[in-house]
Amino acid sequence: MPSFLTSPQIAPILMLIASNVFMTFAWYGHLKFKSTPLLIAIVVSWGIAFIEYCLAVPANRIGSAAYSTAELKTMQEVITLTVFVGFSALFLKEQLSWNHFVGFALIAAGAAVVFLGKA
Repeated sequence: MPSFLTSPQIAPILMLIASNVFMTFAWYGHLKFKSTPLLIAIVVSWGIAFIEYCLAVPANRIGSAAYSTAELKTMQEVITLTVFVGFSALFLKEQLSWNHFVGFALIAAGAAVVFLGKA
């Protein structure tokens, strides 16, 4: 296994990206199948979210060796927005407008502030 996959600096980022893909599908994927009964959507989403947890919990445990909890949470939020933009456009076929991107950029700028003391 390549060493970067076990690195406390890189592994959590990769695992958080993967976990966010699953969580985005768990939270929003059912919107493409609105005729499916809500109870089925909940149970399927819960199953998908379990996979997300199986990635996010170890990502945070491993990442805590290199990052503070605030830094891990900040990374997770920026990754969530990035994954969401792709998911929304590619899977749901929704178009995001300029105000969405400005809002996301402001959140990313706030995230950058969290990491300023690290450099």
